[in-house]
Amino acid sequence: MRSMDDLLAPFHEACKPASAFRVGAEAEKIGVLERSLTPLAYDGDHGVVRVMRELARSHGWALVEDGGPLLALEKNHASVTLEPGAQFELSGAPLQDLHAIAAEFEAHRLELEAVGKALAPEGGERIAWLGIGFHPFARQADLSWVPKPRYGVMRRYLPTRGDHGLDMMRRTATVQANFDYSSEEHAMRSVRVGLKLAPFFTALFANSPFYEGKPFGGRSFRAKVWLSVDPDRQGLLEPMLAPKARFTDYVEWALDAPMFVVIRGDEVVENTGQSFRSFMRHGFGSHRATMIDWVTHLNTLFPEVRLKRTIEVRGGDSLPKHLVVGPAALFTGLLYDEKALGEAEALTESFRFDELQELRSRVVIDGPRAQFRGRPAGEVMQRAVAIAKSALQRRGKVENGRDEATYLEPVERLAAEMRCPADDLLDHVEQSQRSSGATGTAGGASIEEAVAAASLRICRL
Repeated sequence: MRSMDDLLAPFHEACKPASAFRVGAEAEKIGVLERSLTPLAYDGDHGVVRVMRELARSHGWALVEDGGPLLALEKNHASVTLEPGAQFELSGAPLQDLHAIAAEFEAHRLELEAVGKALAPEGGERIAWLGIGFHPFARQADLSWVPKPRYGVMRRYLPTRGDHGLDMMRRTATVQANFDYSSEEHAMRSVRVGLKLAPFFTALFANSPFYEGKPFGGRSFRAKVWLSVDPDRQGLLEPMLAPKARFTDYVEWALDAPMFVVIRGDEVVENTGQSFRSFMRHGFGSHRATMIDWVTHLNTLFPEVRLKRTIEVRGGDSLPKHLVVGPAALFTGLLYDEKALGEAEALTESFRFDELQELRSRVVIDGPRAQFRGRPAGEVMQRAVAIAKSALQRRGKVENGRDEATYLEPVERLAAEMRCPADDLLDHVEQSQRSSGATGTAGGASIEEAVAAASLRICRL
């Protein structure tokens, strides 16, 4: 790794014709025991390792161990991986349409349901998987650590760069989507639209109103967490908002981000005191930069839209099953249709970095009702959803008489009502408290019980 051409190579090599475009969706979920609400640990009788081994035994997943702790499963180009606090992530295969993504998610949900039944002792607690953006009950001390070497490095480093680094690692969950690009121009247009829509997207899909068993006063605690995570590796990337931004602009930003590790075989060497630019120029001890190091480094960056061999849209909370395909549907419509992409560019063209930054803070509390230029942010998403819906109808991917726009129907309802999923959770808590005639007093449901009931009823997958 010596030149800018070397650094740019992964992006140029990833360009492909539109006929080869696929969509890959990812969904993280939080596991708890359904009655005690105990978080799933990494190992033990109620650990995710036991879940993974049962998935392998009964459902055809292959264990990925490599002589160390179990950290992943693979099947049919999809994978299951673990986040630092034992959040369970399905990274779906690259698929041709949203119908296939919906089927993949549902098949995995049914697998986990079957595993939960198989592992529960007779009369014992089953596992409940929650599609929610921040753990509604657990404190940091309640969670175990997944024994992945990189996570140990992050555990030590991220608290030095923001107040919520460990919360991001261990208590958040997200739904993401990955998209192909045909050229540098298409990639940059897609990244720019994704970044400019990111706060609005976060607002519409806000789904984490609880913190340690109580409402925190807003709609997305996950979004709040991300405002206080290492500023060198996350955010809206102001240089990428420029109309003339190119791959080189992303590379220049990535070069100046601090590294986490250098990996050589089975050895993971901590290296948090050096940018990748410095590593290229000077090395680290006896180690010199390689393409594998560069790809590894790109995977340790967490902007709202991440550029790799695909474009990864990252800004949404994890979601209940009726909404989980929504983010992939929205951006499939916006990014894979030339007319829609142009309309999305026109919609967002005048949005400035400073006002988008301010909006990121506002949507934490108010979701789609947060003010942007004197109007609710949800109005922008109403227009974006309409653009995406028309594009999905034009794609003409029909299954059982329904095109892909069907996956935007619940999203369209949210946008029309200027609501987000968190509103349903908060409404349920309020109704529970009102019907019990108590707010934590003897004889009525406590606020913690109301939060638990809402989370399990609405977000259980």
